Amino acid sequence: MVKGIQSKYILVAILIVAAVLRVYGLSRGDTITDEVLYAFRAVGPMDFDEGGDQTTPLEWFDERGVGDRAGIPWWTKLSFHDHPPLVFWVQHFSMKIFGETNFGFRFPAALFGIGAVLLLYFIGRALYSEIVGFAAATLLAITVNHTYISRIGLQESYVIFFLLLTIYFFLRSLKNDSFLMWAGIAFGFTLLTKYTGFVLVPIFLTYLLLFRREYFLNKKLWIGGFFALLIFSPVIIYNYNLYSRAGHFDFQFSYIFGQNPEVWKIAPGKEVGTLSERASRFLPTLFKTNSWLLLILFLVSIGVAIVAAFTKRLKTLREHALLFIVFLFLIFLVLRIGPSYRFLTLLTPFVALSIGVFWQASVVRYRKVVIVFSIFVVIYELFYSVNSQIFYFPTGPETFAYSPAIRSENYNWGFNELQKYLQNELLNKMPTEAFDVRYKFLESLQQEAVDRALAKNYDSYHAIIIYDGNIQSMAQLWVLDRLIMYHAWPVVKTEQYLYYMSANKYHDIAKAGFESYYFIIPAENMPQKKTAYLTSTGYEFEKQLIARGLKPKSIVNRRGEGAFRVYKF
Repeated sequence: MVKGIQSKYILVAILIVAAVLRVYGLSRGDTITDEVLYAFRAVGPMDFDEGGDQTTPLEWFDERGVGDRAGIPWWTKLSFHDHPPLVFWVQHFSMKIFGETNFGFRFPAALFGIGAVLLLYFIGRALYSEIVGFAAATLLAITVNHTYISRIGLQESYVIFFLLLTIYFFLRSLKNDSFLMWAGIAFGFTLLTKYTGFVLVPIFLTYLLLFRREYFLNKKLWIGGFFALLIFSPVIIYNYNLYSRAGHFDFQFSYIFGQNPEVWKIAPGKEVGTLSERASRFLPTLFKTNSWLLLILFLVSIGVAIVAAFTKRLKTLREHALLFIVFLFLIFLVLRIGPSYRFLTLLTPFVALSIGVFWQASVVRYRKVVIVFSIFVVIYELFYSVNSQIFYFPTGPETFAYSPAIRSENYNWGFNELQKYLQNELLNKMPTEAFDVRYKFLESLQQEAVDRALAKNYDSYHAIIIYDGNIQSMAQLWVLDRLIMYHAWPVVKTEQYLYYMSANKYHDIAKAGFESYYFIIPAENMPQKKTAYLTSTGYEFEKQLIARGLKPKSIVNRRGEGAFRVYKF
């Protein structure tokens, strides 16, 4: 009884540490990565993000279209053109509670990250022992790689959680086949999160072929498969109807099946290089996204496993079969889709589990030394994660004190400060008028925003926000374009504004009819768009404002560095 109570306290302590690392200061990092592509669309939810290279069915079937292209079909609400819908919907409901904030769309990833730590404990206990479960869960809770993916609004934190949940139910099914149905349900949610979840199929098939072939005749396995298809059915219905109307599947499936539709001639994210190039990037990227200490421990654990495999072949292979199989297919998957930072996080729970197995074997022989070293590892990994992810700006030498690669994924440039400035300026205000938009569905979305503002008795504010087009694309989408799409504010690039002035024959800014003007230009040290999209128009426009005697307000980041200059006139 005492032992059970102590185990609960240890597990609770691990989860508290995991929660602090994942939730504390969750809003701090700037929105500069692909997380914006999910969060922006989750606000609606709406499958549109100004992606010129990847148009969506909403654009093809907009009510302003012609012939059979006119009118957005009902089935477009079931999924998204490039990903299954679960992450978008979870983020949508989270932002309904916490608002359109960094915290609002990142919080679910943090929760799933904490849940993954708990699940790894259960898996370690089921596969090996409670000690292995505790060791693996502790490492996953504090390691920088999983801390990072749990603090950013990407799909991988969700995928890892459901992948581990499916594996846990699969392990339970080996003793009680009723859990096969629960494994099927969990697998369905894995697929509804991201298509990479299909990697579980060869993993389970291989294990069953080697050790439990009788399960293929077990009706509960097939019932579980039916549940998985049922949960995944929105995506199936979406793709069936998309193929019927457009002649191809969604972006991911059309790429897999080599359809190459005209609307997606350019495939962002698919330029992963040859197999040899992907393989050559695997280890360097793994090194960039984990602490050197964790990787050394992992390499040692692999070495011990290899030695054991030669000395106790059958016993070692059977004991670690599932772990071997998981690594085999996950590495194959990563090499297939490219070893990006986010994809390598799929390996992290199993890296932690491998080290947990090695730790258990070592502590039996060298108890005191291992315990002292373990304390050092925990302290170091905690510092490494906090320094890489929670501090506004890391301290100490790169690689040894923090991961510069992971830090760059949500670095504090100053976009958050710009967002706060605009929020304060537009607080409890509504646009007097909105500019025309290309699509009917966007017009309807803006009208809904105006109706909400009217219901709250917001003050009418005749303002326009002009910005230099060199602002980093993802930050622009979240901080600025979101104001257009979801709140109907007139927000335009400098080029668009000058064209508007010329078309309406306004020769002087003050006569354009707006009550207030905001011109936003990033400082020279800020990240910009790709070189091909850079423009000098904003700088020329700023010179005109300076010549008129206008002085900007400086938006500074947490380090006190100038991030933006904002001219209000």
